[in-house]
Amino acid sequence: MSLAPKTEARVGAILAASAKWLAVAGGMVLVALALMTVASVLGRAMIFAGLGPISGDYELVEMGVAIAVFSFLPWCQLQRGHVTVDVLADRFPVRLKLFLALVGNIALAAAAVLIAWRLGAGMEEKLPWRWAGGFAFEKNWAVEETYELGLPFWIGYALALIGAALFALTALYTVWRSVNEMAAGAERA
Repeated sequence: MSLAPKTEARVGAILAASAKWLAVAGGMVLVALALMTVASVLGRAMIFAGLGPISGDYELVEMGVAIAVFSFLPWCQLQRGHVTVDVLADRFPVRLKLFLALVGNIALAAAAVLIAWRLGAGMEEKLPWRWAGGFAFEKNWAVEETYELGLPFWIGYALALIGAALFALTALYTVWRSVNEMAAGAERA
């Protein structure tokens, strides 16, 4: 018995579009970081000519790569791109392979939800204002910032949390998709 296959298809299309655009944005972040790194290295090599490295390049690369990695996870999960061990599984009957895919998707969904939850909690600790209960907020006097540029850490956490939240939603969707594939007895593309 399938669980709302038409709704699953619509949700899958929405998630696919969102994941694809987020992956493209993550790719643009990586391209920008690569160009910045090249410019910084060239600047270091041209100190004699009055140029120099880009200030805070290490901080920007560190934050940008984390954002990019979380941007790619939803698309990878949706496309079944995570690493699997298929040496023995290729010889298993279809039903067993579908069951193992379901178990793997459940485990990954649990991990994705945990990651998103803890990343959100980490971001909350880095915010300049904290919820004090009711409608009250209090100032966080220990706001952490990067050393050279003074960028607040919460910005990186917030941007990475977008990808982590979509990853958790996508992982939960793939569990739904696996249940429907088991009911149909075949994996869909």
